[in-house]
Amino acid sequence: MTADRPRLARLRPRRSLGTVFALSFAAITALVTVLVGFLSYDAAARLVRVDQDHIFHGVVSDLVHQVKQQHLAPQDYYSSDPDHDGPRDDLTRRMRTNVQVLGRGGAIADRGSPALPVTGEDRRATTYAEPGRTVRYRTTIADDHFRVATVALGDGRGAVQVAQQFSDTEDLLDELQQRTTLLAGAVIAGAGLVGWWLARRITRRLVRLTGVAEDVAASRRLDVHVSAAGKDEVGRLGRAFDDMLGRLADSEELQRRLVQDAGHELRTPLTSLRTNAALLDRIDDLPEVARAALITDMKSETRELTDLVNELIELAIGHRDAEESVAVSLAEAVGKAAALARRRTGREIVVHADDTVVQARAAALHRAISNLMENAAKFDQDGDQPIEVVVTGPSVEVRDRGPGLAKADLPHIFDRFYRADAARSLPGSGLGLAIVQAVATAHGGSTYARNRPGGGAIIGFSLGTPAQTTTPRV
Repeated sequence: MTADRPRLARLRPRRSLGTVFALSFAAITALVTVLVGFLSYDAAARLVRVDQDHIFHGVVSDLVHQVKQQHLAPQDYYSSDPDHDGPRDDLTRRMRTNVQVLGRGGAIADRGSPALPVTGEDRRATTYAEPGRTVRYRTTIADDHFRVATVALGDGRGAVQVAQQFSDTEDLLDELQQRTTLLAGAVIAGAGLVGWWLARRITRRLVRLTGVAEDVAASRRLDVHVSAAGKDEVGRLGRAFDDMLGRLADSEELQRRLVQDAGHELRTPLTSLRTNAALLDRIDDLPEVARAALITDMKSETRELTDLVNELIELAIGHRDAEESVAVSLAEAVGKAAALARRRTGREIVVHADDTVVQARAAALHRAISNLMENAAKFDQDGDQPIEVVVTGPSVEVRDRGPGLAKADLPHIFDRFYRADAARSLPGSGLGLAIVQAVATAHGGSTYARNRPGGGAIIGFSLGTPAQTTTPRV
């Protein structure tokens, strides 16, 4: 059952971000519209009903006041004389009131329009001695709803019925409800369309960015330009994605070049080893001198191949080294590297350093300094003057008295596998200074090289902002 969930999730149709935005916008608008419409309709209905009820009670109160203040008979409320301005007109002036007059015993003396029902309570009201006593109820006449009030005239003279049709009010409110519902539906539909348009406008660049990401994932091509218009979050995301693709493309190109250059450089020692290995089959037939030269050459090629592989590995993964940065005294680091170089090369190395302390990876920094010293010793093998190492602030430079640097070689000496014409016959892989540059760059610094006045070369690097710098001591 659990294994089927991913497959079911893939079969389930995916809802786009634009659809989510549009539905969310429409849902919020629908909620607000329905709430506002309901509250508005409820308030309007209350006001209309209360107002109509208030008017009817006012008419009934006026009628009660009339019959109490005046000695009125049923005929005073007849409607046979249209020009007669009597008590009946006072009842109908404020609203369309249906008036029906009852005589003694409940007989209809003047029929209303429509005729109102006469109940037992109405008949008893016609016999009351006290004027103004009122009977109230609601009734239905031909599917129309009425409020009815029967007011006794007193002394058994009869009663007057007044009625208000409130089904008209309910019809009006029903129509208002229908219009409110239609308006709410139109607003919700319009909100859905506006939400869809806004969602399309907002997510259009995200859709394009998603398409580019899917194309890159499918084709594995990194040389794709991402349009990054706008200064909002989507624009920033596009620019960041474009920059990421550029960096990945550069990294892929560097890896490709590294593999090509490594393959080219590995061919030479491997070819030499293969040739020497072929001679091992008849080593007993070779003169003693030739055998010694063969063994020496194989040792040299094996050592060079080992150094080349180690340097390739270090260059390939050095920038991903997990070593933590710590506070490192450049004077101490240079001192340790100089002691090691003296043992390896037998050359005199003089150190001039101040008390600068930097945040650096100690092992990588030691490797870079050692490479500079070994490079100087290699090109100044027959020199009788000491190699100088100078530390000034976050900069470390090595000065020798060798042949110096050719003008054509200066722009390339930190390139991987680059070897000047004068260095073709010397041991090495051409990776030592490339590693120096990689270490310096990883620490936020840079490398430099120039010819030394009076002969020789000055090659060095500088790191980022030092943790502490003091006065140089020489």
